[in-house]
Amino acid sequence: MDSKLLVGFLCMAAGLLGLFWLGYEVLEGDTFALDKAILRTLRTAHDDAMPIGPHWLLQSLTDITALGGFTVLTLLTSLVVGFLLASRKPGTALFVALAIASGAVLSTILKDLFVRQRPEIVPHLVQVSSTSFPSSHAMNSAMVYLTLAALLARSQEETRVRLYLISAAIALTAIVGISRVYLGVHWPSDVLAGWTFGAIWAASCSFAAKALQRLRRMEPPGTA
Repeated sequence: MDSKLLVGFLCMAAGLLGLFWLGYEVLEGDTFALDKAILRTLRTAHDDAMPIGPHWLLQSLTDITALGGFTVLTLLTSLVVGFLLASRKPGTALFVALAIASGAVLSTILKDLFVRQRPEIVPHLVQVSSTSFPSSHAMNSAMVYLTLAALLARSQEETRVRLYLISAAIALTAIVGISRVYLGVHWPSDVLAGWTFGAIWAASCSFAAKALQRLRRMEPPGTA
């Protein structure tokens, strides 16, 4: 195991520890005061239905939040899988499909496990129906965008290009999560948990993909 893999493993372990702590705090209700304060800070003092900032900001974040929704992420994943199949890379296509699908299933399981109610202290500015913890928009966008960015970055030789791809994926994931809090449909701790779980899942998939690549290279020529 090289140093990068070890550092990555330690980071994931630390992230898991933090996630379990956050889950415990949520179950105990200890995050409520901070969650509540942040949500109220994002609304005007005279009207809880009116978010702070100019009108275009509300419209922009309403559009952006859809980038973490089931429809957009499923469409994007399907297009990438189709591209990989057309490029005659069925193994990579299967890996991407399984990684994203299994992560989405995990998100649903976690929601059913915690059964946290959506915030009701401010009006919701978009329609929602499922439970709150963790934020599936934050978690699924982290899984999809970070996994695909890592996959694409491995095909690039220049470090600055790889950094750009990963940074763009992180920025997109971050703004999707922020939009959920701004629109009043998630507690901030929901989004934090979603980011953490999604990032850990994406990193795990990246390490798994690298391990599979090494195994293929070690196979003797002609091995089925």
